[in-house]
Amino acid sequence: MGIFTKFLSKIKGQSTLSNSDWEELYGELLASDLGPNFSRALIDEAKKSKGENPEEDLHRILLSQLSRQSRETIRAASGPTTILIVGVNGTGKTTSVAKLAALFQSRGSKVLLAAGDTFRAAAVEQLRTWGDRLGIEVVSGKENGDPASVAFDSAHAALNKCVDYLLIDTAGRLHNKNDLMAELGKVKRVIEKVLPINEVLLVIDATTGHNAIAQARIFTESIGVTGIILTKLDGSARGGVALAIEKEIGVPIKWIGTGESQTDFSPFDSESYIRALTQM
Repeated sequence: MGIFTKFLSKIKGQSTLSNSDWEELYGELLASDLGPNFSRALIDEAKKSKGENPEEDLHRILLSQLSRQSRETIRAASGPTTILIVGVNGTGKTTSVAKLAALFQSRGSKVLLAAGDTFRAAAVEQLRTWGDRLGIEVVSGKENGDPASVAFDSAHAALNKCVDYLLIDTAGRLHNKNDLMAELGKVKRVIEKVLPINEVLLVIDATTGHNAIAQARIFTESIGVTGIILTKLDGSARGGVALAIEKEIGVPIKWIGTGESQTDFSPFDSESYIRALTQM
């Protein structure tokens, strides 16, 4: 059952809907983490609909609100494709780095990982464990060492080893967002002395609700996010945040994580996603 089931059942008879009915629907959309702007836009568009085929009308409206940017990975014209993965701690960032590496590897690409979250020993060890499991080399440094140093070393290693992809994990402490963004900016500048950064992927936890939009806005304004990895997307109402992020930030969701398994990771398909949300 999609998050719009009740919405659809009501707008089928929209000729009899009162203002209070519309406000009730607006509240339900907000509760599904769609955000105020997207929720109001949906209500306004639904009011204009003739109601003859509300499922198709809603499907069309939702698709029209999504980002028009490409969801394909931005590849380097030559040499390694360098991807910086950012996000706050607890979103599944390090696991997403490993899953993305496994997916690229399954397509026949050679991958190198960089354990740039040096402030969390557990993150470095987690990435090393994934590297051992996948047979992918992991560049790491000393605990509490300089993340930029790890990034710099990994960029040189990526060139020397002629890999197809360099995926760089980063710190995600948000106790002081200014410090975090300054640190990420330094990492980015250091890498770019060796290799251009092709993608900056932001990992967002779908269960964090509307806070995810604030995170996306901060990272996008500060570090230039090119795509989003949405984790813990299990088909529940909380998955509505994907729509809100694209509506309000404009950055495309490129990958989704739906579970703990290595295979629970795939490209984001907007058509399939919206069909799941609108199914009765």
